[in-house]
Amino acid sequence: MKYRWISKERVKFMSMCSVKRVAAIHDLSGFGRASLTVVIPIISSMNHQVCPMPTAVLSTHTGGFKDYSFVDLTDSMVAFAEHWKKLNLDFDCIYSGFLGSVKQIDILDKFIDDMKRDYTLTVVDPVLGDNGKLYDTMNEEMVKKMRVLIKKADIITPNYTEAVLLLGEEYSQEISEDKIKDWLKRLSDMGPKIVIITSVPHKNNMTDVIAYNREDGRFWKVSCVYIPAHFPGTGDMFTSVIVGSMLKGDSLPMALDRGVQFITAAIRASYGFVYPQREGVLLEKVLDNLKLPVLNSSYELI
Repeated sequence: MKYRWISKERVKFMSMCSVKRVAAIHDLSGFGRASLTVVIPIISSMNHQVCPMPTAVLSTHTGGFKDYSFVDLTDSMVAFAEHWKKLNLDFDCIYSGFLGSVKQIDILDKFIDDMKRDYTLTVVDPVLGDNGKLYDTMNEEMVKKMRVLIKKADIITPNYTEAVLLLGEEYSQEISEDKIKDWLKRLSDMGPKIVIITSVPHKNNMTDVIAYNREDGRFWKVSCVYIPAHFPGTGDMFTSVIVGSMLKGDSLPMALDRGVQFITAAIRASYGFVYPQREGVLLEKVLDNLKLPVLNSSYELI
């Protein structure tokens, strides 16, 4: 690991406390468990420091709520980036989620150029859509820009719909293992070393998370039983666990296992209660699970 441009004091501090630092570029919703309200507790619980750069502040997240307040923080993102650069801050990980405009993608693109070091893990969750369509706040120009941004990522975590959009494929609820492998390779050829596609359709009431690591050419799969519920924010939670796990030194398949087990536990802990699913899973009930070892290794090499 190289510590180029880091002060001697920072190197000494890092070796003593072993706390990794994550720049988290996401929106902040006052109500509803999504984006920074799940990113911060999850990564912090995994013993890493989270430094949030909010892309927007909303009264609620957009999944199922109407008439929400929305404050665009594009200009503040520029100010954040300039101040952090002036302070000569260094980050072990740059992790992005929801970006509200083409300009915000450009800001993040420059931030990565300015702040990424030899050892910095860059993770892009290309938030674009779900269930076969774009989110209301997205458009084709955002998709084109996201294709450029992921070139600078080490890891990307699109859901199945976002993989379709990035590749310009047709959405279908059925896909063969050979075809999903081809998609993973094509996405990796666009830049990222590791590609993780979530919510891949699977027969027999199952859903898959499938990943590809270009450095060793291996494909990994973790399957779980499909639960007929839709809780916003679970994608943010999954990628946050992946970030925390990889920074702890877990292998890719172990990180996948940890992420799937945690999300499954969160959904199961929430599904039995009667409350509006748009509020998100009951994260508070399962947050301590992150301190436990992965009990069952359910990943498989495909």
